[in-house]
Amino acid sequence: MTSSISGFRCRFLFVFCILFSALVSVQAQQAKPKATPPPVSGQDPDSITTFIRRVRLPITVVDKKGQFVSGLSQSDFLVSEDKLPQKIETFSDDLGQVSQLYVAVLMDTSPSTAGKLKFEQESAMNFIQTVVRPRKDRVLFATFDHEIVLKQDFTDKLDLLDRAVFGVKKLGTQTALYDAIWQFCDEKLRSVSGRRVLVVITDGEDTYSRADLREAIDIAQRTETTIFAISTKAGLAGAVPGVQMGQVHDKADSNLVKLAEETGGMAFFTGDMLALEKSFNRINKELRAQYLVTYKPSNDRYDGSFRRIEVKLANGRDGLKVRTKHGYKAISDSVRP
Repeated sequence: MTSSISGFRCRFLFVFCILFSALVSVQAQQAKPKATPPPVSGQDPDSITTFIRRVRLPITVVDKKGQFVSGLSQSDFLVSEDKLPQKIETFSDDLGQVSQLYVAVLMDTSPSTAGKLKFEQESAMNFIQTVVRPRKDRVLFATFDHEIVLKQDFTDKLDLLDRAVFGVKKLGTQTALYDAIWQFCDEKLRSVSGRRVLVVITDGEDTYSRADLREAIDIAQRTETTIFAISTKAGLAGAVPGVQMGQVHDKADSNLVKLAEETGGMAFFTGDMLALEKSFNRINKELRAQYLVTYKPSNDRYDGSFRRIEVKLANGRDGLKVRTKHGYKAISDSVRP
């Protein structure tokens, strides 16, 4: 009899333990807080970020002669996403006066640039001196070859930038162009508040990146970064046929064009320093003449699809060309407004 009771007690305790464990597990699951996304690599976890609910479009408008067109209003722009009209929420035409620029200048120091280092350095500093407004805009300078090295973080001090640019002495063994673009868009540009611009001074060849061209374009579009590409292929020997003449030289040139155009920028192909300075002046004027449009996508799902953006001018404004980024991938992301 005693043995039977003991066996019953053991079975009872066994069942009780199973039920108690199941109850604790259910309560733990109910009480478990929702997971929060991890901080972006290289970003201060305490920095202020916001999930993208709006799309921001820096827009450039030029006439048949390539001159920038000013004086347009919100009603002049028609924005569509995947061919569906979008409602413009905010509009600004005074970016050159009030908007702060954050510019990442990336210089190619791979073997293919041998003999052009001085040309690249002068190009980089001329660009910085032409475009950057002291005490307002910020610039970082980095090099890329088989390694990606930040030489000077964001600053408005030209002496620090000059020291960083002309302090480059050695070349690397490979070219990681797309990785460099990915790293600085992801780790630096996404966390600043202002207009984001990335300038690559390179011959366009990539021999070492884990990222590819499409991924480099994707991260630039998602972080609202405009890319300008400056080819060093000709050095100081002469001009390389480029997009401004309606043609490109090879696949590397074509990739630079695609990289720039799909993010709303331009690619420049010239080895003549005077022509290069004109290119810098053009970039400077463009950044001061842009319009900024924001809209909330009518399709607000983050399904990973690519959303094609198209901006047109209303009122039959013939002969004017509009340039902005071509689209973005709809994934949940964080970027400063």
